Amino acid sequence: MYPVLRNLLFRLPPEQAHNFALKGMDIAQKLGMLGLFSRHPAPCPVNVMGLEFPNPVGLAAGLDKNADHLDALGALGFGFIEVGTVTPLAQPGNPKPRMFRLPEHQAIINRMGFNNEGLGHLVNNVENRRYKGVLGINVGKNKDTPNEQSELDYRKGIAAVYAHADYITVNVSSPNTPGLRDLQFGDSLKQLLYAIKDEQSRCHKAHGHYVPVAVKIAPDMDDAGIRFVAAALLEAGLDGVIATNTTISREAVRGHRHEQETGGLSGAPVRQASLRVIEGLYAELGERLPIIGVGGISDGASAAEKVRAGARLVQIYTGFIYRGPALIGEAVDAIRKELEHLKGRAR
Repeated sequence: MYPVLRNLLFRLPPEQAHNFALKGMDIAQKLGMLGLFSRHPAPCPVNVMGLEFPNPVGLAAGLDKNADHLDALGALGFGFIEVGTVTPLAQPGNPKPRMFRLPEHQAIINRMGFNNEGLGHLVNNVENRRYKGVLGINVGKNKDTPNEQSELDYRKGIAAVYAHADYITVNVSSPNTPGLRDLQFGDSLKQLLYAIKDEQSRCHKAHGHYVPVAVKIAPDMDDAGIRFVAAALLEAGLDGVIATNTTISREAVRGHRHEQETGGLSGAPVRQASLRVIEGLYAELGERLPIIGVGGISDGASAAEKVRAGARLVQIYTGFIYRGPALIGEAVDAIRKELEHLKGRAR
């Protein structure tokens, strides 16, 4: 049924279709009809960051920024759900239009700009959820917060969601908040990572339980940048790294009518860039720090190749828009086979 529904949705402007689809899922979930669109994959349990995941395929942040649709999304068979990015204060994001489809490339360009209702709204939704699966919460800084004060926003985010998240993601790689990506480099990154770790330790003591924190990075780093990030993450003692966010490159979509639109490009065109970063990180990190692979997963093969490159978990977003819930089970099945193959080779 999903291809028919997608064709109808794609007649609407992208952001309108996005909101309509999520509200439709909420209704279908309440009516017990989501099973018409998805099948739950067979279990493929993995333990990452000290957490038990029923399968290694999760939903990336960005689809449900405010955790407004958590119960419906959680009923589709994902191994985990990541909501956000949420900022301390509500903000409207960038002017519309700010999302563009590139169906010839199975891609999307977005410049949403961390549009969200703020920490209070998200926390209230999470507190009232029925979804009992693994939940990640992605935190960012407000657009108007200067980079030199960004530490305060990330501390506020971690403190607010700590009691409600199974893991927390710190987003320093969205191309749609001016200057945000500068936090991935040099002393700015090291200073921020130590502040994040300090806030995590403070919350650990206050709440009496440990919530792992991962950092989400961009696909547009050179090899030296990848090595620097890997070393900084290990030095600061972070718990994981998510590779990668959207790309600012347009090399893979040259000539498309939306090529000149600013924002992050996601979907199939970012597949190789994301894979290169995962391979580079794994070369530096090995098994010392888990990698969550995201970017360009549109079928089982592209999910399995991220695991082969060193990722322990994967996340989908744009592929989910184009393929629908069927992609979840296909990706789980492919990863299961890949893990069996890797285990057999290790013997």
